[in-house]
This record gives sequence, structure tokens and C-alpha cells, in this order.
Amino acid sequence: MASIVDQMTAVYVFVDDYFQAHPQATQWRCANHCHPAFSDAEVITIGLLRDCLGVATLKQAYRFVAHNLGDAFPHLPTYPQWLARLHALSGVVGQLLQTAGTQTPLGERTYLLDSKPIPVCKPIRHGRVRLLREEGAYFGKTSVGWFFGFKLHLLVHTGGAILAAVLTPGNWADQDVALALAQSVAGGIGLADLGYQGEALFHRVAEEADLCLVTPAAVAKGDPRRALISSVRERVETTFSALWSRFVDRVRSRSWEGLWSTLKLAMLHYNLCLAGIIPA
Repeated sequence: MASIVDQMTAVYVFVDDYFQAHPQATQWRCANHCHPAFSDAEVITIGLLRDCLGVATLKQAYRFVAHNLGDAFPHLPTYPQWLARLHALSGVVGQLLQTAGTQTPLGERTYLLDSKPIPVCKPIRHGRVRLLREEGAYFGKTSVGWFFGFKLHLLVHTGGAILAAVLTPGNWADQDVALALAQSVAGGIGLADLGYQGEALFHRVAEEADLCLVTPAAVAKGDPRRALISSVRERVETTFSALWSRFVDRVRSRSWEGLWSTLKLAMLHYNLCLAGIIPA
């Protein structure tokens, strides 16, 4: 098994190479000619170490670095300063997520669309929960019951790579973001569950995104192809399981920005592992 230093080095090289190839990604600051001693690549690298270490929070990852890897990060800022910079780089993390997703050989243009609830509390606290309510958290329902929080909508290649993601309040329907997900790829076939059925959505996605949306409802009951569609679509559960192991269900953030940034880091780490960029 690769050491944490090997994983950290691989992550840093990937992120720094991206910044070298896309210098405009560093131009998010308001002040011109601002080049802090602690680089943006280092900021994101520490964020990704959370999943490399297998810890639940970004603060735990930061403390590990501060106590054990001080020589690798000689200009390490305070935790609040580092966290503020990490959240400011959330858009760049999204770009890295898409870049890492294309590092895995994709083959056929066949994709899976699905959503995962991101509850911010346990059901016993539904009556008094206030966490992130003003940030958009709301009640939603899944096949296993009600939850309070958000929904993570994904478009995943059948090979496993996450190619697009959208975070919405828990009461948003899957159909509300289907088009946005479909437009992230250059057409193909999208397999989805019954939450995406409907002739209007089918035609809209086909016309505006050149994606053929297929659900089990497209095939008559009893037809073997219906079971085939469901079996292929269930591969997205493997992706959700990998994200669960990266603590996406344990919300510690106190803002939507912090939550979304943390989720994108978990998905980026997943794509990097899938592509073999982070050594096993």
C-alpha cells in the first residue's frame, strides 16, 4: 500500500500540472500580481489528504499536516486562512474533477444518471433541525423514507468516472437537473431510473443535449431488456458506495459553500483513485 507521502506527492503533481497547463485558473484573486508563498496547489493537496488519510473532517487532515508534514508545507497558514482559500478555490476543484474524470478510458458514450441524498441530521432531529436551513436544506423523500438536507445529482460513465455533479435542496426532483447533467457530455445514451421518465424530458434532453435518455419504463414489463437496463444502471451504486466511504453522508460543514467544496473534494479523490493517479 502506498504511503501517505507517495499519495500526497501524486496529488500535488496532478494539481500543479493542471495549474501549469491552465494559468487562468489562478486568476481568481481580486488583487493583481498576488502570488502567496503558500500556493493554490498546496491548498488543494491538503484538502485531498482528508480522503487519503481516511479521516472524516478537513480539520483532521489539516492537523495531521501541521503536526507531521511541516517540512513539506513550510509556509502553512492558519486553519481558518487555509479553509477560506480552499473554499475560494471551489470552482477550480470542480474543473479538476472533470479533468480527472477524463483520465479514465471512457470507451462508449453510455452514462448513468442518479441522485444521492445528503442528510444533514438524523431523522430524530427533523422536528428541530436548523443546520443549513437558510442555505437551502429542505425535506426530501427516498425509497427508504424522509431526510432533511440536500441531493447530490450525478452523471457517471458506466466505467465509474464521475463526469458531472449538481447539489440541490432535498425536495428537488431528479428531472429538474437532468438536462444540466446531460449537457456536460457530448451526447450518447443515458440510463436512469423511473424518476427520470416522461416524454417531455426525453425529447428535451434529446434535442438540447443529444442524449438518449432510457429508463425501465421504456421497455414493457417482462421484457428481458428491462432487467438489463436496471442491472447496468445499478452500477452507479458502486460509485455511491465509494463516496459513502469518503464520508459524504457525514455533514460537518456550516455553510452550503463548505459542504459543496467538501463533496467535490471527495468526488475528485474518487476519480483520481479510479484513474490510477493516486497509487493504491
